[in-house]
Amino acid sequence: MKILVDADACPSINLITDLAIKNKMELVLYTDSTHNIVSDYALVVTLSQGFQSVDMVITNEIKENDILITQDYGLALICLSKKAKVIHPLGNVYNDENIDRMIFERFLRTKSRKQNIHMKGPKKRTKEDDINLINNLQKEIDKLKGL
Repeated sequence: MKILVDADACPSINLITDLAIKNKMELVLYTDSTHNIVSDYALVVTLSQGFQSVDMVITNEIKENDILITQDYGLALICLSKKAKVIHPLGNVYNDENIDRMIFERFLRTKSRKQNIHMKGPKKRTKEDDINLINNLQKEIDKLKGL
């Protein structure tokens, strides 16, 4: 059981690292070569820049009961099918009940953009988002540890 992070678009790496240390869990940060991520605790896997390069490696390396943090719905769906736990950087937990709706909503947003219908972008990240992420990550860790 380890924590994997799709780190290219994850603003809370320091908070996740602190929680991994607290729980004595292995932490792996995946990034492409356009980002410069370093860590004294986590294993940082830097891959060549390319379409879905990080996602493909995560897909191949994730195991049942690992925890993935990603905002990529497609990657979340694949990892859920491998019986991993998946959390969005805002703290929302992906599961079999909500992933289909999320992917459908993404499809509708993409379709709207192609029709030149512009929707508002995401809200600015808040301290509550960090709290939600850490609380839900700790809950998933506790479940996996049987606490």
